[in-house]
Amino acid sequence: MQTTFTVLIIGLIGGLAVGLQGPLASMMSQRLGALESSLIVHLGGLLATLIPLLFMGSKTLPGWRSLPWYVLGAGALGVVLVVSISVTIPRLGATTAIVLLVAGQLSIGALVDHFGLLGVAIRPVDWTRLLGFSTVLFGVWLFAR
Repeated sequence: MQTTFTVLIIGLIGGLAVGLQGPLASMMSQRLGALESSLIVHLGGLLATLIPLLFMGSKTLPGWRSLPWYVLGAGALGVVLVVSISVTIPRLGATTAIVLLVAGQLSIGALVDHFGLLGVAIRPVDWTRLLGFSTVLFGVWLFAR
């Protein structure tokens, strides 16, 4: 079982990956276009996932057929992410674009938690979470102005 510290480090690494993916995808989209950039990013992700799976194998992958249809939309959301990064970074800068992404993630995360959507445990929005969210939105405004 993973410790809380390990999970926090994994989350931080994921954030660093998004922070690097944005500028890289933006560079690519400026030369090729947003959709073309998204295609290349996702092909790279496919290869980065496929190669280890080929060597290690997977006993659970055939279970994809039993997933609810709407979870397969996660890939399409990846396209939205790459295209939005490709559009916002050249116009607003990497920091502002990433702060906007984080604000969007916090918004949907709060809704998912509050209502317990998509199998997530219910964590109601209270005044402390609203204060934190308001602070982030103020930070977005400071970066974007």
